[in-house]
Amino acid sequence: MKLEHIGAVVHDLEAAKAFFLALGLELEGEASLEGDTVDRITGLKGVRTDIAVLRPPDGHGGVELIKYHTPEGPEGDPHAPMNTPGISHFVFSVEDIDATLERLRPHGATLVGELVRYEDSYRLCYVRGPEGIVVELAEALVRPEA
Repeated sequence: MKLEHIGAVVHDLEAAKAFFLALGLELEGEASLEGDTVDRITGLKGVRTDIAVLRPPDGHGGVELIKYHTPEGPEGDPHAPMNTPGISHFVFSVEDIDATLERLRPHGATLVGELVRYEDSYRLCYVRGPEGIVVELAEALVRPEA
């Protein structure tokens, strides 16, 4: 088994896409989806969506951003606390967490808590991006030897 991708529903597809591109993901493709098959798989009627699929440079896993044009869905809470049931976050290993934060700030990223050092292994933080999407950044303090 392998993880193919994680999906996130967004209102502003372009802003979310720009955020993940600034993080370092690469756009794999975009599409518009609708029709009976999409209705059946989502359990919704009259689905019309635009999607963007982004992958990390290593090609493992990915992020699918989904903009529903129809049907209209419920509003989410972009400021929901981290312990809200159902809230999810993406975790990315980065080489330089400070530089990554600087690239993400112009795209609306804000720290959820603090940037912390976890023992002697990682520097970690959660950032909230467009529409409340939460990303955990992890910078290894000890790099594996080549």
